[in-house]
Amino acid sequence: MTTTEPGPDAAAGAPVTRWRHRLAGVRTRVVVGYVILLAAALAAATLVIRQVLLARLEEQIESALVQEVEELRQLVTGNDPATGEPFGDDVEAIFRTFLARNVPIEHEGFYTIVEEEPFLRSSAAPASLLDDGALVARLAAVQGAERFTVDSAAGEARLLAAPLLGGSDVRGTFVVAYFPSSDRAELGSAIRTIAFVGFGVLVVSSIVAWSLAGRVLRPVRDLTDTARRIEERDLTARIPVQGEDELAELGRTFNAMLDRLQAAFGAQRDFLDDVAHELRTPITIVRGHLELLGDDPADRRETLAVVTDELDRMSRYVGDLLVVAKAGQPDFLRPELVDVGELVEGMFVRIEAIASRDWLLERAPTPGTTWAVADGERLTQAVVNLATNAVQHTSIGDQIGLGALVADRQLRVWIRDSGPGVEPAVRARLFTRFSRGAGSRHERPEGTGLGLAIVAAIANAHGGRVDVYSPPGEGATFALTIPLDPIVVPEEVTT
Repeated sequence: MTTTEPGPDAAAGAPVTRWRHRLAGVRTRVVVGYVILLAAALAAATLVIRQVLLARLEEQIESALVQEVEELRQLVTGNDPATGEPFGDDVEAIFRTFLARNVPIEHEGFYTIVEEEPFLRSSAAPASLLDDGALVARLAAVQGAERFTVDSAAGEARLLAAPLLGGSDVRGTFVVAYFPSSDRAELGSAIRTIAFVGFGVLVVSSIVAWSLAGRVLRPVRDLTDTARRIEERDLTARIPVQGEDELAELGRTFNAMLDRLQAAFGAQRDFLDDVAHELRTPITIVRGHLELLGDDPADRRETLAVVTDELDRMSRYVGDLLVVAKAGQPDFLRPELVDVGELVEGMFVRIEAIASRDWLLERAPTPGTTWAVADGERLTQAVVNLATNAVQHTSIGDQIGLGALVADRQLRVWIRDSGPGVEPAVRARLFTRFSRGAGSRHERPEGTGLGLAIVAAIANAHGGRVDVYSPPGEGATFALTIPLDPIVVPEEVTT
């Protein structure tokens, strides 16, 4: 025989597999989705801010150009400060006066053209702008205010050319130039700063999102770890639950499922233990008699009777165990509309035939007056088991009473006997499986020890309970109580 041990490659592959699981996990997908969404939002916001700033820059440039032209037009309608007379057609005087009085703002320059030749310019205006003769000719030929965008040695220039007319002739041209390169450079720097800050926010928020996602998904990890720890032999592990959110509800639901599984496995183990315990004795008896079986016909008949009796007993064990095991199933009950009075009278007819006792119907609703939704067959089964239990603890001629009462939307059915009663120490385990009271009048009772357990199962399935009352020296009363909510009365009965 040879064994195969995991090699170093398998051991090295384990961390890789864990990292693959982590990268493909919900936490990674959530954080990646968040990062992509946030990055897209920051990129969109940066682009929008850039466009808004560019639009504002264009508005500022246009406003500055128009303002200078408007100031020139106001000057044209005034008087020459040197003579006190109107300027008239003296274009050169207009330009000199304007340049003397007005100082261009930063990145702005004034140019004048007279008789298609450059005339004066503001002190800070780059002279190279009008070195292009073709541009000067275009500017000198304008008939109205026109805008130009040109590339020059000083960079891009935004121009607004306004002619000074003498009649129909252009006597001169005033040009306002704006050089936006520096402003755009500052705008680009601001956008880069915003992008850098946004990237920092993205990194920090991604780290915070990873941490928060881990905290949010911690119940899911706890659920996974708990599920891995759970075995059939140990179902006690539970998830710690805090809060009232969806994940907390998931944890509570998972814990409730574990409670149900633990109860189901426990019931299964108890069922198997009970079967093994209760069937061991009859199997031993049957085997012992069969091993000692001789050839004598009378001996064979006696042995066959004993074997048949023990097999019948085992059959009853199995049948009663199946009833108890099925009690937790959804189809255990088949509720229907039943007449409580007729149901109790049918119960009394059934229990009278069990044994020779002084049977008494102590109290019952009048048939046709009280109706309820319940499983009549199961209730009858419970009462028959209670009556059988009473027979086993009484003798011939002893009184056993059956009674039923409907009050406060509850049906209470009881079996009262005049036997020795139930000791207080026995009551705690009286309705458990294979529990028998010490007061049985038979050395080996015919019951399986499951009768009262079946009664308790039927009561619980109806949402009710079973109680025992046994004052010293006054026998025992077993009462089955189930809720009747609502109590239904058919329309044909009321009418």
